[in-house]
Amino acid sequence: MFDASTPATCPMHAPADHPGFPPEKVGILLTNLGTPDNTDYWSMRRYLGEFLSDRRVIDYSPWLWQPLLQLIILTKRPFSSGAAYRTIWNEEADESPLMTITKDQTHKIKDAMQARYGDQVMVDFCMRYGNPSTKSKAKAMIEAGCRKILFFPLYPQYAGPTVATANDQFFRILMAAKWQPAARTVAPYFDHPLYIDALAQSVERAYAAAEKTPDLLVCSYHGVPQRYLTEGDPYHCQCHVTARMLAERLQLSTDEYMTTFQSRFGKAEWLKPYTDQTLKDLPSQGVKRVQIFCPGFSADCLETLEEIAVENRDYFIDSGGESYDYISGLNADSSHIKALASLINQNLSGWQSAQSLSCKARQVRFEQHAHNK
Repeated sequence: MFDASTPATCPMHAPADHPGFPPEKVGILLTNLGTPDNTDYWSMRRYLGEFLSDRRVIDYSPWLWQPLLQLIILTKRPFSSGAAYRTIWNEEADESPLMTITKDQTHKIKDAMQARYGDQVMVDFCMRYGNPSTKSKAKAMIEAGCRKILFFPLYPQYAGPTVATANDQFFRILMAAKWQPAARTVAPYFDHPLYIDALAQSVERAYAAAEKTPDLLVCSYHGVPQRYLTEGDPYHCQCHVTARMLAERLQLSTDEYMTTFQSRFGKAEWLKPYTDQTLKDLPSQGVKRVQIFCPGFSADCLETLEEIAVENRDYFIDSGGESYDYISGLNADSSHIKALASLINQNLSGWQSAQSLSCKARQVRFEQHAHNK
């Protein structure tokens, strides 16, 4: 695969001091939310500070929010968040599960793209918060000769605090580029047939492995404030579409699945029903066996592995539930990689079909121009 170390060349008739340019290629840059570099106080503070200072995530006035964040929240929260991360940390690789999984996803997508396009494409990943940063990876692609970049936020459903802020950051980097590449972003894929099929296969495997068929499949998504819905954010609707399409694919009736929202923050009303409260209430309603799934996460992370798999399990069991199973995220499962690769191929349409010819023609024109000068 091409990378930033690909040797640069000059046009044939260019003067000796003319700068060299690497061979032209297309970049595919995957992105996810992010992860702290470690679980210690300062690593957590840096990560949380960047995350919670994003106006797409917390849209309160900075004059009100920043003193609260800097003086109170970032004084205490790094300790509790660090402790939570330590319960799921990949000690062997010394990184979070999100980092491990994203690396695996990227490696498999690289293989799929190389098999189809050869060395005409460059595949890498970045994080919106923390490392590797969007800035470092986008700049590396530009320096490696990527005259076109496909930016792929790995969020199936659109939300301002996820897809929009990732795109914002990517385009901020392009604003500073001397030679700005053409750019595309991959749209949310909440209803893509291959994504729905990958979800269904995962649930089918979990149901087949269960001792008894669950009473209910709970599809839990990260929450956002309720006002986002009235302000035009389509996240709530797209989550429900995904859950409904998954249920139809699995042939589940309306009383065999439900959609809930997790991880609310602050005192404002968020999208309902809340996952934690729902799980506390279900046993009293006769629902004793549940499997819970998080279709909005492309990779398992703190929220799925600690909050959903452990904390919410305790709520359900302590309230009288008998069986609670978390269905792992799609991660680097082959069906998931197939869906992501299909989306990439669709979005490369028109770029890659003529890539080799356009590169050769552009090089000839460039050399002729340099010679005529």
